Amino acid sequence: MKHTQPPLPDLAPVVLSRRSAVLGTVGLLAAMHAGAATQTKAKKQPATTPDVWPHASQVPGGVARLSLGPSAKRPQAFAGDIPVLVLGDTIEWTAIVGIPLVTEPGQASITVRAEGKPERQIAYTVAPKQYREQRLTVAPRTVDLSPEDEARYVKERDHLTGVMATLTDMRPDTVLKMRVPVPGRRSSSFGLRRVFNGQSRNPHSGMDIAAGTGTPVLAPLPGKVIDTGDYFFNGGTVWLDHGGGLLTMYCHLSRVDVKVGDALKTGEPLAAVGATGRVTGPHLHWSVMLNRAMVDPALFIPA
Repeated sequence: MKHTQPPLPDLAPVVLSRRSAVLGTVGLLAAMHAGAATQTKAKKQPATTPDVWPHASQVPGGVARLSLGPSAKRPQAFAGDIPVLVLGDTIEWTAIVGIPLVTEPGQASITVRAEGKPERQIAYTVAPKQYREQRLTVAPRTVDLSPEDEARYVKERDHLTGVMATLTDMRPDTVLKMRVPVPGRRSSSFGLRRVFNGQSRNPHSGMDIAAGTGTPVLAPLPGKVIDTGDYFFNGGTVWLDHGGGLLTMYCHLSRVDVKVGDALKTGEPLAAVGATGRVTGPHLHWSVMLNRAMVDPALFIPA
């Protein structure tokens, strides 16, 4: 189903005079991912193989898989000053880098620090990608925020900014193959840009899966519940932490069956599909976040 208002925290209210605060937040997140001038030429990345997840897709909203080489201990990697997920072993370490949707095509880099070695930069190229655009005309009351709703939105946005900054030492499996959290048709894809009444919104930050109210939502990987709530745009929501800056979010839930601190295994239920928040019908909105960048969930699941 289609959102009348995309989920927090990616989108600002339609009213242009009220967008500056959120656009500033987006700009700040983009700046945090800006790399220093690259010192090492980009290594040619191996072709994506069917049994490697997430699949590499070096585009805005995609994932870069960058070889860090061998090291006795796990190296540290950073996109700007934000830690990047590093997986592998002493023979071969790999940085799994989330590329923000606001990234301009061109050269990017990460900083790598390994014990006993000088700090270095690893460069990679972000290719352009044209996501689909959808233009809709809706009743103004469904998109304009009252002062009370805007105050609630800002408060929730600030809270969720803190949730998105979660970083734990827990490490996910090397193979990040995710289970689709609910069966159903993909009703809206990642990156879709909607224009309501001639005013553009930020791109869709996740994958929408059409399913009936009450359908169980299952954990796609082992994870720990770090936030639950009933939010203005997102409705019933659960956030899972899978470790190392890999987070997932589930929105518009009719029921939440977990609490903060619960540890889940792959396939365990966490909630039920609903139509809460700013939506037109029941479905699951599912987002995947890497190093504070929303990335395409399709890269983590079988085609």
